[in-house]
Amino acid sequence: MEEKEYTLVEHLEELRKRLIIICVVFVVTLLIGFIFAPDILQFLKSQDVAKHVDWNVFGYTDGISIYVKCALIVSICITLPIAMHQLWLFTKPALTDQESNSAAIFIPVAFLLFIIGISFSYFILFPLMLNFMSNINESIGATETYGMKQYFTLMFNLLIPVGLVFELPVIILFLTKLGIVTPNRLRKMRKVSYFILIVIGVMISPPDFVSDFLIIIPLLLLFEISIIVSEKTYKKQLKTAQQEGTE
Repeated sequence: MEEKEYTLVEHLEELRKRLIIICVVFVVTLLIGFIFAPDILQFLKSQDVAKHVDWNVFGYTDGISIYVKCALIVSICITLPIAMHQLWLFTKPALTDQESNSAAIFIPVAFLLFIIGISFSYFILFPLMLNFMSNINESIGATETYGMKQYFTLMFNLLIPVGLVFELPVIILFLTKLGIVTPNRLRKMRKVSYFILIVIGVMISPPDFVSDFLIIIPLLLLFEISIIVSEKTYKKQLKTAQQEGTE
């Protein structure tokens, strides 16, 4: 009984250690983000999508608000792979060597999908959203006077959700390894999943058909890729279980 209690305390101490590392990395990278925020903002300002926007501010706190959001993006991008690595280190003692090696693949794949999602939203979806909004405003004869806060708030509210949605294959793979989902269960839930993904796509994309199409199709493809990945993982697990049963 004492051994189990001691083991539980050890696990909690290890978890606390990993969480502290993640928090320290987040704070340090947030400070780094503040340092490089002016350069990043100037780079974003030089892009074609921002050239028609006058960089006005309508409140004293608008500048610092943009700095915080820019630093936050930098911090999330750097902290994400480190947080995943810490999670892997925490679970590694309970895994076999084969499971540990396969789990380590999650880190670069998840980070790559997150970067792809952010890039897709910034270079494709965001310009479409701005063009659609500008056309609507022009059609009603409105004079467009945008501030930095409105511009970056709209951009950040699009980048992060799309980046997280692109993590779907990794999440499905992780849930498959835990035995929570199976390929057959995913196939049975395909219609419901499609409906949910379409709703999510419509919510995070600009309110026009082309933009909805551009975000919904990748989401559906990601779900189908998730089923394929889940099926391969599930077959490997069954094969391993059969081999262990025959020994």
